[in-house]
Order: sequence, then C-alpha cells, then structure tokens
Amino acid sequence: MKVTTAALPLLPVCQRLLPALPALPGLSGLPGLPGVPGLPGLSGLAALPGRLTGLSMNLLKASALEVAILAGHLLLYPSGIVQERRSACALPSAGAPDAGTSPPAPRLPTSAKPPVVLLHGFIDNRSVFLLLRRSLAQHGKQQVESLNYSPLTCDIRTAAELLGRHIEEICERTGSDRVDVVGHSLGGLIGRYYVQRLGGDLRVRTLVTLGTPHAGTRVVPLANAHPIVRQMRPGSAVIEELTRPSPGCRTRFVSFWSDLDRVMDPLETACLDHPDLTVRNVRVSGIGHLALPVHPAVATGIREALDTVEPEADTGTGERAGGLTVA
Repeated sequence: MKVTTAALPLLPVCQRLLPALPALPGLSGLPGLPGVPGLPGLSGLAALPGRLTGLSMNLLKASALEVAILAGHLLLYPSGIVQERRSACALPSAGAPDAGTSPPAPRLPTSAKPPVVLLHGFIDNRSVFLLLRRSLAQHGKQQVESLNYSPLTCDIRTAAELLGRHIEEICERTGSDRVDVVGHSLGGLIGRYYVQRLGGDLRVRTLVTLGTPHAGTRVVPLANAHPIVRQMRPGSAVIEELTRPSPGCRTRFVSFWSDLDRVMDPLETACLDHPDLTVRNVRVSGIGHLALPVHPAVATGIREALDTVEPEADTGTGERAGGLTVA
C-alpha cells in the first residue's frame, strides 16, 4: 500500500499519456482518496515503454531525414538566390516566319490546367522546390514558376503585394485567368494574405500550404528580433487580419500539416480553420517541416489536390480530412 501511495503523484502524467485506457478496478476505495471514483490509465502502464519506443523511433527517423534534407538544401541554396528566368513565350506557330512586327506580348497556349506558382518559406529561396517542381512537370503541369522574395522582407503584406504583381504578370503572359499557388511555411501565409486581404481569390483557384502557421507559432522566442517572425506569432496583427470574415472567397484551400513538425508550436497551428473558407486539412505522419516540400508522398498529395477541380462534397470548412503516412 505504501508503494501504491508513493506512486500517486505520477498518476496525472500517466493519465495524459494513456487517456483512452480503461480504469483499474479496486482503487476507488483507497485510503486518503475520498471522492475519487477511479484512476484510469494504470492498467496500460505495461504498454507505455512500447509506445514511447515507437514514438522515439519515428522522431529519430524524421530528425535524421530533416538533417539530410538541410544538408542537401544548403548545397542547392546558392542556385536559387537569383530570381527565376521567365520561360520563353511560345509563338502561335513554331517555326513559321514572322509576318510583319512581332506581337508585343505573345502568350503561351492556354492549358486546361492553370499555371502553378511556388512560394518558399522564411530565409529560403526557390531551390527548396527542386524535387516538387520536377514532380509537377513530369505529371502534366506545363507551367510551373517560382517566386523569390527577399530574406530582408519585413512585412507579410509587402510580400503578398509582390506575389499579386507576379501572378498578374503570369496571367498576362500565359493567357490564363487563374493560377494555383503552393506555399511552404511562411510562403503559405503570404499566399493566404493575398487571397483573403488583397482580392487574390479572383486569381488563385487553389492554395496549397505546407507546414504554414495559420494561427501563429510560438517556436524559437528569440527569433522575435525579426519583424516578420513577430507577424507569425499567435495574436499578431497579421494573424488577426486573417481571422476576419472573408465572405464569398473563391479560393479552395488545402493545408498539409505534419505531426512531427517542430517549427509549428502547437502542431495544430498548421491546420486552417476559418468559417468562410473551403478548407481540406491533410495530416502527414512521419516527417518534419523541411521534408514537406521534398517528400514524394507529399508531392503526390499536392498533385491530387491541384487536379481536383471542385471541392469534395463531404469536405467541410476546416475539416481534418485525409492523411498521409510517410514513416
């Protein structure tokens, strides 16, 4: 009895770790515990080491993958510093002689699939999308472009205005009325601000976000020295603006969030929940923040999201539907 009583201070922790396990019978009458009906969770203590081992192994694998991706990305980073060259516009008939003066702004043939714009995260550049871009191109996305915004950018609103001008130029050059946008981390927040606050829902058909702090993230408090990091904090003016009503928003949102994303604090901040937006939240299991724009399974999910013309009938606002298990 003394041993049991000594372990009682640890029971709240056990109950949090094992919330779904049945109560252990016979403890309701323990001396010194008046009014306590039972102590759930004790019957599953034997399973706790296995659960923690499984979690630690997944975390270890995800962390190793994050380190490998970071190392590779550091090597590729210089190649993405310069702004992407615009693809040459296709003339109406290839090889035909130009009769008279050439048109001032020739357009690419309009495709049934809209162009895709890739937007990187904080202190990053377009090189992060090397594998995703290749995957999209190999599966029928004829027009895929990336936008670099300066790492010295200090305002999400300014970056969203730049994105708007970039999208207008793409639409003019390609003859497309709308585009799809894929944003990683901060890039997704910039795309969302453009859609909700700058009228971008007229131009953006689908916005896919990857590990984006839709409700703000509390990670690395010391990073508050950077203004744009402060804008990504819960309760910031930008986050508050994004919670305001957006009636009639035409853009469809698909938000991928990872259960091992250590940049999102709390994890659920990468889920988008807004009463006026059509949202599908997709949970990704087994990888971290840096792997989201790189992993082939996520790339497949992105392609499927972009190929969906209309929102699914059974997907409600903010529903955490679907999932990808990568580990």
